[in-house]
Amino acid sequence: MLYTVVARGFVAGDAGPGLTWPLLGILPLFVFGMWLLTVSTARSALFIAWAATAMAVGAGFETFLQMNPDVVREPWFPFLNLVGLTSSTVASAAFISLFATFPTGIPERRWQRISVGVFWIPVVLAPFSILIVPHVLAVQVHAEAGVAIPNPFAVPALAWAAPLTEWVVYAWPAVFLALAVLISRAFFGDPEIRARTRLMAWLTFAIVVSYSISLFVPENLIANTVVLALLAAVPLVAIHGILRYGAFDVAVEDRARSVTRSSNVLITVLYGIAVVAPAVLLVGLITPLGIAFLTGILAVALLPVRGWLQRWIHRVVFGDRDRQLAMLSELGAELERSADSGDLLSHLASAVADGLGATWVRIRLAGSDGAFAASPAGIAGEVGGDPVEGVDLVHADEVLGRIEVGPRHRGEYSEAERALLRTVAGQAAASVANVRLTARLAQQLAELTASRERLVAAQDDERRRLERDLHDGIQQDIVAQIAGLRLARNRLERGQLSSAELAELQEQARQTLTDLRELAHGIHPPVLSDNGLVAAIESGAARYPIPLEVHADARVRAERYPADVETTAYYVVREALTNTAKHANASRASVALARTDGRLRVSISDDGCGLGSSSPGSPPSGGLANIRDRVAALRGTVRISAAEPSGAGTTIDVDLPVGAGAPAP
Repeated sequence: MLYTVVARGFVAGDAGPGLTWPLLGILPLFVFGMWLLTVSTARSALFIAWAATAMAVGAGFETFLQMNPDVVREPWFPFLNLVGLTSSTVASAAFISLFATFPTGIPERRWQRISVGVFWIPVVLAPFSILIVPHVLAVQVHAEAGVAIPNPFAVPALAWAAPLTEWVVYAWPAVFLALAVLISRAFFGDPEIRARTRLMAWLTFAIVVSYSISLFVPENLIANTVVLALLAAVPLVAIHGILRYGAFDVAVEDRARSVTRSSNVLITVLYGIAVVAPAVLLVGLITPLGIAFLTGILAVALLPVRGWLQRWIHRVVFGDRDRQLAMLSELGAELERSADSGDLLSHLASAVADGLGATWVRIRLAGSDGAFAASPAGIAGEVGGDPVEGVDLVHADEVLGRIEVGPRHRGEYSEAERALLRTVAGQAAASVANVRLTARLAQQLAELTASRERLVAAQDDERRRLERDLHDGIQQDIVAQIAGLRLARNRLERGQLSSAELAELQEQARQTLTDLRELAHGIHPPVLSDNGLVAAIESGAARYPIPLEVHADARVRAERYPADVETTAYYVVREALTNTAKHANASRASVALARTDGRLRVSISDDGCGLGSSSPGSPPSGGLANIRDRVAALRGTVRISAAEPSGAGTTIDVDLPVGAGAPAP
């Protein structure tokens, strides 16, 4: 390239047309090829580098012929011509291979890979043309000039193969085969391959058509400009493939380290070419002062373009950092302000959608079983199709939910944007956990308040029941006994009292004592204090209206528990059995007690009608609410379930902490 510029621009004075193609066509492509070799090991990068190098050699060969026109008369010129012919066939084969196998350099199907080998047959056949073609086989743009130069090294016996050799060396079969490969990949391949090759396919068709036309029409500025512009678009399409689809095996993790650095060098070189090339091309047409003025104007005018290109590549590789940082800042403020989980997740979904340019974002929370809810708790945009990216909201090794992201409005997500999504998820997980904890504490506080209110109401009901039982029962009996005693005294004064009347009064007093004992037993049975929990439950089994079995091993029967635990367990069993007798329509019931791991487990089961329309997870009411309140007061747990798989019967499992316990005296 240096030889071409010096010889044409400064020695021959052919700065204008002679340097247009080398400076504006070959040089940018050569720089681009060298740049690719620094960031990629893909075969496509080699194709571009080979093509650019071969074109540079070809430009040097043509410059040498221009500077030494008499060399064509030398007998050894056919061998020198092989330099230009081979460089032309290498450039053609490399370009054809690049276009047909874009972007990786390796096609998907076996027949396509075989075709790539066929593309390079002209390179192998070109040196043998000196033995086959009777005239010098020049590069195709100068083919007519080569016909007039005889080839003394041709073998007459091989002259029959000359037309076929020319056709193959000029790469026309390879061109048609490459078009077949490209069409099969760009229009009939897998959806991903079609998307990645479509733009290069249209560019290839345009280059083939324009180049073919330029071969058969007289040389003119418009045709040359079109071919030049299309070839100059090859690096742009390749860069587009690299940045959008990761073409040429430029790995995502290498982009930040290599691609941006090399891209800055590439942009700087192209900037220098754009600034200097017009001055070189216009040497001899304008004064040196005009050239200096033009160069200065272009240098200043193209600086914004250079800066914009560098920023664009940086934004594509790293993402829009300014917008992403602004998103993180706004999200942090929203997370601080949001106290409700619905508002928090809605703001989070909107911030992620804006920051990543996503078509839609949804956030689903995890349930107690770890499964994600079907309906999203936060949403932005119109959800359609499956998510293309997703990240879990994890706090303290607990999965709280998941952020799912739809496709981008333009292009695909970069690794930097995926990292941003993970950062946002980590930042939001703590806030989601805090909001959920606040809501849970508020719910527990509400349940505690309601439980206390129910306990107070239950105590009031119990006091009213005792008052009613005393007033309607024992009090009336005592009033009747007082009246009987008064009557007996009067009859005794008159000598009319009999022993039978005294015996009746004694029986009435004994019955009143029995009623008082029954009433006291309902408040706190003495057997519970004297003999323990199991004995108290068994003492009531005889009075239970249906068969009742009590199961407990010797250790549980012998062990005494704290008074509050025994009292709570006794009344839980009593309340559960009362509910069974009133509502379950059961034929039998059982109570099982076990002591494990510092906890007392009580299980009350029946074979009745079950919970009916209620479910174990429904809010408790009536007797079940009393059971939950009593157990919660000791920080125990209650689980209510069906006793049988068919749903019949009910089982209430109560778990109470008891500590070490003490043996019965």
